[in-house]
Amino acid sequence: MATLVMSPTAHADTPQQCSFPNQPYEGRPWSLQRVLLDEVWKQSTGEDVRVAVIDTGVDVKNPQLTKAVDTGSGINLIPRNAKDAHGDPVERGKEDGTTDTVGHGTKVAGIIAARPARGTGFSGLAPDATIIPVQQNDAHGNGTAETLATAIRHAIDEEADVINISQDTAKALRPAPVLEQAVDEALSRDIVVVASAGNDGLGGKVKRTYPASFEGVLAVAASDRNNERAQFSQSGDFVGVAAPGVDMVSTVPGGGHCADNGTSFAAPYVAGVAALVKAKHPDWTQAQIVAQIQQTAERSTAGHDRLVGWGVVDPVRALTEDDTPVEKPVAREGVTRAQAPAVGTYHLGETPDQRNARLATYVVVGGAVLIAAVSGGAVAARDARRRTRRDRV
Repeated sequence: MATLVMSPTAHADTPQQCSFPNQPYEGRPWSLQRVLLDEVWKQSTGEDVRVAVIDTGVDVKNPQLTKAVDTGSGINLIPRNAKDAHGDPVERGKEDGTTDTVGHGTKVAGIIAARPARGTGFSGLAPDATIIPVQQNDAHGNGTAETLATAIRHAIDEEADVINISQDTAKALRPAPVLEQAVDEALSRDIVVVASAGNDGLGGKVKRTYPASFEGVLAVAASDRNNERAQFSQSGDFVGVAAPGVDMVSTVPGGGHCADNGTSFAAPYVAGVAALVKAKHPDWTQAQIVAQIQQTAERSTAGHDRLVGWGVVDPVRALTEDDTPVEKPVAREGVTRAQAPAVGTYHLGETPDQRNARLATYVVVGGAVLIAAVSGGAVAARDARRRTRRDRV
């Protein structure tokens, strides 16, 4: 069996540690500042769209998620005999998938469909969408390619319109065929499948990850506040689009918010946009929804780029430049570049114990902070030279 782990995340230490529950984030996160939400929500709020979050569970005790989650459609796929790294039994949680001791799945769900609330400027991109909670992995890596396939089929049975998978297989060039078969079945039912591209991109490293690399899956890279590839984000020809994945504020178990980095949190940003498009155009196929998101993304090149795919997702354009559906994205002469807003420092982090639990779930991006910084600088310099050469052409 191919072991499954959450997409690796480059973590930035913060001045204040986070605990579950945590204080609310009072402002509006930068990833939402870059979007004219009022303009987006005039077009669509994701109403009647069902999004399956296949992850570590979704905690409905966070008030912004209580009404967003359909607990009747949830499931817990953690094995009943699950054990930790020491061989000791682990607590599985509720059978409906609404237990999340890691916090990962709760953050993912919040980025998609958290309801607006007083005292915070954070909300999901599709605040009227419905979350199907599927607890398929935990802090001890008890998920497998087989249980992920089962999770996808459960989402199909529960009539999901969009499936978000912020994880990938580890120690496998290509996972078990049963996983690809499940993905193909979802696509054949016109379900949009969104997956994180992975965070093993320091130093320009390129490799395929699954299920992101399967044909038809929308693989999402992470972008930073400057609409450039985040230094940790995986590159490759399989990347379909990029989305904000740095300093991503979202909901945590019990209430309040924390911030995190990674393609794990870029993927739900795109899943939220997919829900918005699906709600506005319920007759569009999954391929047309994916093509729309890619075609309207903000680009620095005319065509596909292995760093950020077809560009950084633009929710407004995806919902307003939609007179007719497109089947595939095409290169265009006029390129655009959105300007990210200046953002103040956030003060949301995580406790050392929570960090250890999360890192046990993620693929650890190796190396000390110094090595990461040097590697990141090299990547940034290389990317800058690449853009300069392209501009000269």
